[in-house]
Amino acid sequence: MTAHFYRETQAISNGLWPLAGVDEVGRGPLAGPVVAAAVILDPQAVPDGLDDSKNLTPARREELFALIAQSALAIGIASATAVEIDAINIRQATLLAMRRAVAALALQPACVLVDGNDPPKLGCPCDCVIGGDAQIASIAAASIVAKVTRDAMMARLCACYPAYGFSLHAGYGTPRHRAALQAHGPCPEHRYSFAPVKGVWRR
Repeated sequence: MTAHFYRETQAISNGLWPLAGVDEVGRGPLAGPVVAAAVILDPQAVPDGLDDSKNLTPARREELFALIAQSALAIGIASATAVEIDAINIRQATLLAMRRAVAALALQPACVLVDGNDPPKLGCPCDCVIGGDAQIASIAAASIVAKVTRDAMMARLCACYPAYGFSLHAGYGTPRHRAALQAHGPCPEHRYSFAPVKGVWRR
């Protein structure tokens, strides 16, 4: 299902504009940061085909990322590192990344829509929408921006730590990744609070 601009249109009618959509990528991997994006779309230039990033091919995500970057009124991208995840837990790190992404916007939003059911504490109204990345255009745009950004970050980390194959699995616990972890131990980008790292190695 392609996401639509309906909720943003409602926000404009209700005087809650600019509206930012927020989503994150990377809660589940064993390594790397969690990345959040906040996007304020231009009502006159909403890219066609916006959808949950998981429903799109890598090539289509890249195409839409470029269109979003060209047309959006504002984009904020932020992350929380593996060290921060270990220090404050993945939930708090995810909320931190979301707050950082909203703070990075060049426009101050009057309202924020977040994918899921766990809102960050912000200085403006914030509503959660379960499955919002497949329904609401600005959240879908945020999911695409966050996914493409994190994949690029993991590819760069792969160049630094080639033994783990981060560019192939983005840090998720695939059999190949787990085998590399057993063979080489964790690198500084692993999440030491996550199984199977937890209780085996210390940072």
